[in-house]
Amino acid sequence: MTIDIASAPKQGGWQRQRGEPSLLDVFRSIPVSARATTWRKFLTFLGPGYLVAVGYMDPGNWATALSGGAQFGYTLLVVALVSNIMAIILQSLCARLAIATGRDLAQACRDAYPRWVSWPLWIFAELAICATDLAEVIGTAIGLNLLFGIPLEIGVLITALDVFVILWLQNSGFRWIEAFIISLLIVIALCFSIQIALADPDWGQVIRGFAPTTEIITNPNMLYLALGIIGATVMPHNLYLHSGIVQTRAYGGSLPEKRDALKYATLDTSVALMFALVINAAILILAAATFYKTGQNTISELGRAHELLAPLLGASIAPSLFAIALLCCGFNSTVTATMAGQIVMEGFIDIKLPAWLRRLVTRLIAIIPAIVVTIAYGEAQTGKLLILSQVVLSIQLPFAIVPLVMLTASRKKMGELVSPRWLTVSAALIAAVIIVLNVKLFLDVAFG
Repeated sequence: MTIDIASAPKQGGWQRQRGEPSLLDVFRSIPVSARATTWRKFLTFLGPGYLVAVGYMDPGNWATALSGGAQFGYTLLVVALVSNIMAIILQSLCARLAIATGRDLAQACRDAYPRWVSWPLWIFAELAICATDLAEVIGTAIGLNLLFGIPLEIGVLITALDVFVILWLQNSGFRWIEAFIISLLIVIALCFSIQIALADPDWGQVIRGFAPTTEIITNPNMLYLALGIIGATVMPHNLYLHSGIVQTRAYGGSLPEKRDALKYATLDTSVALMFALVINAAILILAAATFYKTGQNTISELGRAHELLAPLLGASIAPSLFAIALLCCGFNSTVTATMAGQIVMEGFIDIKLPAWLRRLVTRLIAIIPAIVVTIAYGEAQTGKLLILSQVVLSIQLPFAIVPLVMLTASRKKMGELVSPRWLTVSAALIAAVIIVLNVKLFLDVAFG
């Protein structure tokens, strides 16, 4: 597909003209009919939000949800809800940036700032992609180990196969990738539906769990875990990913067409992230209905939770369903993290490598440390590696959120689609809260 950059509308405030888009092979590859009904347009834009939602239910979030449910029952469900609202607002800014400027977040940073600013932003973004990919690789390997007994180091190697799965699907069209991701999400939802039915939670307590309570603030242990849930909500790679894949739709260049595209893209993201909330809430509810109910309050490791589900639920299928959901979740997350890595590499530095090589390099950067640790120290040390990956993400997060909020608040860059004042203020407050919480996480880990 040939992109006529010279004919693209120019807006002020940019230090550099817009270059070729990231993910060029799928850019504007899904047609949007101007005559389509509202329902058909919604279906046309359905997809990118679910790829983004994968990052909000990745293996790194499972331990937090399991620990929250095991320690405090259903109380922290309200924290998951608030975190999800924060995520919806920030991800809507990503769609707004992409549709208004024709740039993903990486390209926008490259074109808006001088190199002494944009290159450090690129380095931090690459570190975040590697840290994210590392967590997903380990989570997938644990899922393979629980389900098939495959050693972790072999499972880590198997995760490299998703590179070729992406290539195979993308050759058939981006819709196939979206369908693949959504299919695995449906499997995850079915697995948790069955497990929750077996657990038979107290639905009255579940409903009350979504109501705010002062106990979250007055109980130091509960407050600490609540801060962890909020602080881990927004992952940097999702901001780059969403601003890239929303441009797979050929929505047109006029202002009404862009407004229409923004409306449907925001709706897609909101629905998808509410689905992610359901999955995260299901993990917490399952932990509350099994571990908290039976006094197993220290459960946070995935393997230990897997072991205890069968005796607690009285069904041998429960651990298998848990492992299947974890495997699907891990595989989904590795696919989307690899795509985010491609967007970051192409967007920041205009590097053009063959698609298979680009993805393989991104994946190897994550696989190598995972293999080294699992071979040298065994499964016990993978937990420490996951903690390290979260610390790296906490350091990088401000370097993704702050530019996003600043860029979308600039009328020179965004034109008529500049963020409304209320949205900018809300996003800035959310960014400040998440940054403070992530700094706290970093300090806690650094100083014990």
